[in-house]
Amino acid sequence: MSVVISTIIVNHNAGDFLRRCVESLLACSVELEIIVIDNASTDGSALRLAAQTPVKLVSNGANLGFAAACNVGARLASAPYLLFINPDCWVEPNSLARLLQALRGAGRVGMVGGLLVNPDGTEQAGSRRAIPTPWRAFVRAFGLAHFADRWPRLFSDFCLHKQPLPDHAVEMEAVSGACMMVSRQAMLDVGAWDEGYFLHCEDLDWCMRFRQKGWQILFVPSARITHACGVSSQGKRVFVEWHKHKGMVRFYRKFFRHQYPGPLMPLVALGVWLRFALVASYFSAHRGARMLGFLRG
Repeated sequence: MSVVISTIIVNHNAGDFLRRCVESLLACSVELEIIVIDNASTDGSALRLAAQTPVKLVSNGANLGFAAACNVGARLASAPYLLFINPDCWVEPNSLARLLQALRGAGRVGMVGGLLVNPDGTEQAGSRRAIPTPWRAFVRAFGLAHFADRWPRLFSDFCLHKQPLPDHAVEMEAVSGACMMVSRQAMLDVGAWDEGYFLHCEDLDWCMRFRQKGWQILFVPSARITHACGVSSQGKRVFVEWHKHKGMVRFYRKFFRHQYPGPLMPLVALGVWLRFALVASYFSAHRGARMLGFLRG
């Protein structure tokens, strides 16, 4: 049988989670190939996996970032459908078939995402989302979303995980890059991942571009994926936050500069970097406190 899905995993020191991810994919009843793009891991996780499991492995000499590594995998893919999945995810046996069914459905569907859950079974915040415009980000940052019951159009949150879970596939503005499936036809029309992002916001960028080209994005609640979240970034919180906030600025300037003319966009960027300063200070202070506790015994 020919390969239906090319699965692309970008790995960076994911340890045993990478193996668990691949084993869950191989247990699915869909013909697939698995491509692992290793971004200069030092834990040997990708090499151990390749020695024992039928995967295609590309070992990058440096950490190219998520988007660039996804593009490397996409160029090697041979199937008509491509699944991009994080190494700290594992899927239920029927999840890929349900994502594929939704992607092959009627209409102009170009991308689908499943129900991302934490290891304790609760839905993750990024599983289904509206696009986090600068205003929506402001609403979330200052806790204004509780006014959404009275003024939903003005104060709605961009994370939708607290809303009732639908019982069928529904259209979304964005799904999570931790697990998204796209058709090759749509990807060729939209273009590759934007390698100007190193880590974070590249999935939102892609979702925006899919919708700009007229492709639908569906959230499929029956396709369940567990996401451990943040395995590769342990001990690098400030590094991750730096690239996350840098990506936010790039995303806002790329898609919203015409909606925020004059001095407004610089103010948005200033707000993003002030938030980064607060977050980085918080993580640095906690790290210092832990080190002090360790030294004191």
